[in-house]
This record gives sequence, C-alpha cells and structure tokens, in this order.
Amino acid sequence: MELVNFAYIIASILFIFGIKMLGSATTARRGNRLSALGMLIAVVVTLFDRNVLSMGWIVAGVVVGSTIGLIAAKRVQMTGMPELVALFNGFGGLASVFVGWAEFDRISRIGWEKYLGNGPADSTFILVAIFLAILIGGITFTGSLVAYLKLSGKMGGSPTLFPGQKLLNALILLAVIGLGVVLVVNGQSQELVVSFLVIIIALCCLLGILGVLPIGGGDMPVVIAFLNSCSGLAASAAGFVILNNVLIVAGCLVGASGLILTMIMCKAMNRTLGNVFFGGFGAASGGKAQKVEGEMKAASTEDAYYVLEAAQSVIFVPGYGMAVAQAQHAVKELAAILEDNGAEVKFAIHPVAGRMPGHMNVLLAEADVPYEQLAEMDDVNPTIANVDVVMVIGANDVVNPAAAEDQSSPIYGMPIINVHQAKTVYCLKRGQGAGFSGLVNTLFFRPNTRMLYGDAKETINALVSEFKG
Repeated sequence: MELVNFAYIIASILFIFGIKMLGSATTARRGNRLSALGMLIAVVVTLFDRNVLSMGWIVAGVVVGSTIGLIAAKRVQMTGMPELVALFNGFGGLASVFVGWAEFDRISRIGWEKYLGNGPADSTFILVAIFLAILIGGITFTGSLVAYLKLSGKMGGSPTLFPGQKLLNALILLAVIGLGVVLVVNGQSQELVVSFLVIIIALCCLLGILGVLPIGGGDMPVVIAFLNSCSGLAASAAGFVILNNVLIVAGCLVGASGLILTMIMCKAMNRTLGNVFFGGFGAASGGKAQKVEGEMKAASTEDAYYVLEAAQSVIFVPGYGMAVAQAQHAVKELAAILEDNGAEVKFAIHPVAGRMPGHMNVLLAEADVPYEQLAEMDDVNPTIANVDVVMVIGANDVVNPAAAEDQSSPIYGMPIINVHQAKTVYCLKRGQGAGFSGLVNTLFFRPNTRMLYGDAKETINALVSEFKG
C-alpha cells in the first residue's frame, strides 16, 4: 500500500509540474508529456493494486489506447481541435458516470454492512459522492456532445430556444436534486434498486443537452472551458467514490484550472459566471444581423502589397478563419518578410479568438511564430491607433466595433481588439456573410477598412509572392 501511495504522489507531482509548464509555449510540449506520463503511472498502478487486470491486459490496453490516441492526434486538423476537446471532456464525464454507477451496483450486491465493515468510508459520504459523480458527469457528457455537434457544423451554431425552456430546466434540476436526496437517505435500502439510479442518470443527461442548446456558437470558448472544469470535478467525485487519491488530485487540478480559465473567458466576453450556471447563457450571441449602412470595399493583393511594403508597424489578428484555411505557416512567412523589410510585427490574440481557449496560440505555435511576437488584447489596444496596418484573418466578434458603440448589439460591452482605430485595416474573408455567431461586423464597413476576399492562405501567399517579386 505504501508503494502504491508513493506512485500516486509521483503521478500527482507530474500532473502539477505538467500543468505549470503549459503556461509557456516553450515548455508546453514537455508539460504535456509529463502529465501523460503521470496518468500512465496512475492507471497502471491502480489496475495492479485493485487486481483489475493482468499484466498482459494492461499492456494490451496501453497499446490499443495509445494507438487510437496517436491516430486521432495525427489526423485531426487544427479546425477540428475544438470539437475533439469537447469530445474528450464528454468522455471524461461519461467515465465518471460509469464509475459511480458501477460502484453503487457493486456495493448493492455485496451489501452495505459488509462494505462499510471493510473500510473507513461512511455510507452518506459515499452516496453523496456517487450522486455528484453522476450529476456532474452526466451533464458534462451530453453537454459536451451538443458542443461537439455545434462546433463541427453538424448542428446549427445559433441558440436553440423554445417557450418555457428555463422553467423546464429548473424543474428537471429540482427533480434531480430531489431524487439525489432520496438516494442519499435511502441508498442502503434493498428497495432502492439500480434502476432508480438509471432515472437519475437519464435526467442528468437530459439536463446537459437542454443546458447547452440555448448557447450560441460565439460563446463556445467559454462553454469548452466550463465543461473542462466539470469533467475534472466529476473525476474528483469519482475518486471519492472509489477512494482513489490520485483521481481526486487529478480531478481537482482539472476542475480548478478549468474554472479559472472559465472566469478568464467570461471576463474577456464581459459576462458573469452566473450566466454560465443559469439558462440562457450566450443566447444573445445568436441575435439577428444588424442593419449597417454603407458597403464593404474590396481591395486587391497588389493594393495591399503597396500599403504593407511602406508600413512601419503591422499587427496580425488571427481568428477561426485562419484555422479553416490552414494559413498559419503562410502568415508566419509574411510576418518574417515584413520584419526583414523594417516593420515591427505583432500578433494580437483575443482570449476567446477561435472556438476553444488558446486556439490561436496553439495554431501560431504550430507555425513556430516567435512567442515574443504574441501580444494580449490589453497590451495592444493602448497603442493601436498608431499602427499602420492591421491584418484581420478570419476574426469576427473579437474585432467588431459594435461591441463598444452599439448598445442594442448582443455583444455590447464585450472587450474587443480595437483594430478599427488603426490607420489601415485589411480583413481577409471568404465572402460577405456573417461570422459563426451570426452577427454582422460593422468593422467591414469602416472607411479605413478594405476587404481581401478569398481563401486566406491563397491571399497571404499572393502577398508573399508580391514581396518576392
């Protein structure tokens, strides 16, 4: 037992240092590997300790699981990373549901008196932990599936609303809590069979679906961060169910870091944490397109080249469109050419750019963009009026001036990158349609804004060719 606990301590230390290293682009890969090693140690030691599987089955499981993970990691594009993260969150929640369900079934079979006589656990404590693992895990699982469907385009990104939606959600939540109280109070009763638990699981899963349906696509980064926190909390509750220290620690780390990230995302979108917990969060994001006077003025790559060639300062603002076009390497090449031409180059990253937290940071790191060139919104905005050229590549809401100027806008009050204050703005966009949230970007109609229509990668490559002569 002492050896097992020692292995768990080692695994926990690896988790902590791994998360710490994720805070820097230069150490993130090493941190990811450390965390993966810690999880491998925790899983193998647990399976040995509980006599769950033989060595052969453990090795086979590691090989099969690693192969599936490797294939998924190699095949997924950066555009598919948000929905992949959503699926990971969902399956983490589902695993917690299965742990709670299986442990309740196991204890019911062997008898509560025999179970309590073999360990220090209290029946009320175990039943509360089982209920929380199922509640949080069920909501996380189905909520993540809905997020996956929205992010992958298999379901519309706009909010799904219907009359009495909030009341229905409240009634289901009250029913789940009521059944949970019955479970905790009468959990040792022989009359309370496992089928009773199935009803709770079904209601929790339904609550997860109804909770995410009214959330618009523009708010998905916050949803992903929140569901990530929930998956950690569910895992921690599952750890208390089976009295596994390393699962408790890992779950708490994920839950706490995910909650901190959620609060950062909420602040970046000018929302409160209460909007996340209570129905209707993000519904405003799916508002109707605004009526905007004027027209979008198109420009050619030749026009943009002459302006960029004379620019002394250039800021790139990446968005999901850059991920779709896989233009990050071309953008990095253009940035290097501009630097060689004497321009100061920066990349302005909005906290909720893309469709998951850190999406643009990962995308630019993949292209080996120097970390020193990445700048946060608050660092860029004070001096952006002096910037010669801003290149907006596929971003929409995070640069929409309506957030600061139009009180009727659904995103009014949301902090944005004030690119409209720059001397010249070029927006790379496939067409004239609205963004994922469905809002018209008033930036496109500004007198200092020009549109570069077409595939972002092809447009950037054309600019690179112009510089190369």
